[in-house]
Amino acid sequence: MSSEQTPATPETTGPRPRRLTYAAALAALEGLALVAGGVWMLVEGLAGDPDDRQSAVTGGVTLIVLALLPLLAARGLLGRRGWSRGPAIITQIMALPVAYNLLQADSVAIPAGIALAVVAVTALVLLINPATTQALGIRGPGRTQDGKQ
Repeated sequence: MSSEQTPATPETTGPRPRRLTYAAALAALEGLALVAGGVWMLVEGLAGDPDDRQSAVTGGVTLIVLALLPLLAARGLLGRRGWSRGPAIITQIMALPVAYNLLQADSVAIPAGIALAVVAVTALVLLINPATTQALGIRGPGRTQDGKQ
């Protein structure tokens, strides 16, 4: 069934909640940061003088490919697609250990770790909010179309 044939449910009609827009913006921000980091690693690996050129290029390509998950999730959240909440939550859960590792570093990476942790926790709170769940048309387990069990 295509998106044009999918009937609109009462939960998914009306204006998009601000929480959903903010969650999509945070996911897109993370995706763009991954793309920027991947491009930087790729350029450094190809044009610079890295210790291991192959690892730098592989790391850059990996980051660019990983950026697809939050970018697709952000697009789905803006389009109020129910499937998009899962990839967005997975992205935030994956970001938390990265933020922890950045916080353990004894360098300028600590502010980046703080920022990433704040973004990930904020996005998680926005994504599990009942208003977001309702706006995406996600019903709890065992619930029927009218909300009764």
